[in-house]
Amino acid sequence: MNSSPTASLSTAAPLLFVLLWSTGFIGAKFGLPYAEPLTFLSTRYLLVIGLMLGVALATRAPWPKRPQEYLHIGVSGLLLHAGYLGGVFIAIDRGLPAGVTALVVGLQPLLTALGAGWLLGERVSLRQWAGLALGFAGVALVVGAKAGTDSTSLATLWHALLPALAALLAITGGTLYQKRFCPRFDLRSGAVIQFVPTLAVSALAASQTETMQIDWQGEFVFALLWLVLVLSVGAISLLNLLIRHGSAVNVASLFYLTPPTTALIAWAMFGETLAPPALAGMVVAVAGVWLARKG
Repeated sequence: MNSSPTASLSTAAPLLFVLLWSTGFIGAKFGLPYAEPLTFLSTRYLLVIGLMLGVALATRAPWPKRPQEYLHIGVSGLLLHAGYLGGVFIAIDRGLPAGVTALVVGLQPLLTALGAGWLLGERVSLRQWAGLALGFAGVALVVGAKAGTDSTSLATLWHALLPALAALLAITGGTLYQKRFCPRFDLRSGAVIQFVPTLAVSALAASQTETMQIDWQGEFVFALLWLVLVLSVGAISLLNLLIRHGSAVNVASLFYLTPPTTALIAWAMFGETLAPPALAGMVVAVAGVWLARKG
């Protein structure tokens, strides 16, 4: 029997999504020294809009027919892009270690599981709850060694931590909102609709809080192009497909694999060592995702 496109999608897309999504922290590491976070992201969004608008027009992509569809797609974009990415980049820029940021955002599957039953009517099985809890334990092991101890004041820590908490709420709300109100839309025109309000809000915030100066060094250009082409086009398109074809809990459980995958990439690119607890945590996280997705 020939495998269907849906079967192929369910097998390959989650793994590719995790790999691409995990490079987001690497792009931030390369680019943030040369631009402030919201300025960096606004430049990224502008390029994505130009690229995807050209693709949508050239391929005659269908556009939504009702104003409500534009509204729902735009709101999901604000949450998934402006809220999540803005919070993560600001947190890292304020000095919160990437491992701590990943741990905070790693709580997303648990919050999504709570909201899926309430907002979407999805049944979360005991096996899925066990998998989600196991996945969180694995993430904690992976990033725990990186977090270390923070000798700064509590006020300084919270100053850096609050944007990461906002990112956690945004990615959780965005996943649930899109699954509930706009699970299906054309990925070409939909990307434009998502990123236009994202750019407007991010650029407005940047104009009020940042200098909006960019040092156009080679590393920044590389990071910008990587985040535009690989993250904003490739990974986000995969995320939209996964939300369309899978339950909210199954999609959210994939985010448990992001911190360990990021740690592996950082080891390969920057020589960051992996402590034994981190290696054990990767195994635990993978096992948790498997349980949650089999639930």
